[in-house]
Amino acid sequence: MSHTLFDIVRSFPYALLAGVLIALVCALLGVFVILKRVVFIGITLAEVAACGIAIAILAGIPPLAGAMGLTLATVGLLALPFENRRIPRDAVLGVLFVAASSLSVLLVSHSGLGLHEVKALLYGDLILTSGRDAAVIAAVLIPAALYLLLFLRPTLYAFLDREAATVLGVKPVRWELGFFLVLGLVVAAASKVAGSLLVFCYLVVPATTALLLSRRLGVALALAALFALLATVVGMSASFAADLPTNQTIVAVACAAFLVVLVAVALGKRGQYRFAAPSPGTRAADDVQRSHTEGGRE
Repeated sequence: MSHTLFDIVRSFPYALLAGVLIALVCALLGVFVILKRVVFIGITLAEVAACGIAIAILAGIPPLAGAMGLTLATVGLLALPFENRRIPRDAVLGVLFVAASSLSVLLVSHSGLGLHEVKALLYGDLILTSGRDAAVIAAVLIPAALYLLLFLRPTLYAFLDREAATVLGVKPVRWELGFFLVLGLVVAAASKVAGSLLVFCYLVVPATTALLLSRRLGVALALAALFALLATVVGMSASFAADLPTNQTIVAVACAAFLVVLVAVALGKRGQYRFAAPSPGTRAADDVQRSHTEGGRE
């Protein structure tokens, strides 16, 4: 594995750099996505970004501009308060996902691109990351991570308890909008090389795995980043050694880690139940029964 990783560093340094950055930042954002219960937003924004790239190619403008423009417009729509509306946010996400997915295919079908270019556009290919791609990803994702870490507390208050946040002087709408804008920028920048599937995986799977192990925010953030990093390194090494698709291999490794943690946590809880001490009520009932038995014997 170490030899394979060395080969990746030597042959595909930009792919490894981009993969690590996308993994870490998306995993941190993913913890808040899970806590906010807007899991579907990751795949929706990734599909919207792919649709923006397709539009940009047809319009002759930079792909990143198309991805960010359409993604940020979508984020502005999703940032509206849906708590008191007849249509929930999840329903809007579903409509946007279906529309963006179909429109992307329709646009690239008449773009003149070959099959390989179409697959790279719609699904991404981390191993083909160029130096320019890595620079753009670093320029967007590093400030996004700094924003999240600097404003961790007000973002958390705005997400988990809007009433308490208002009492403390935190404006939930403003901080939610800031988070979704950062999320949109990250997804738009990462989707060109990572694709919708891998971006969605990074946003959901490592964060879910981490929250199985801890509900403390700091610990969950650290564990999510660790699981995403390990999935990236192991997945890229395995794909390089076995000549497998890179993005899908990383996803498979991340999901395998989730299953291992899920089984371990379930077995741990089962063991706790099995070896747990009797409750006070049960112990008192046993004492009463024992006293009656001893009294009968006397």
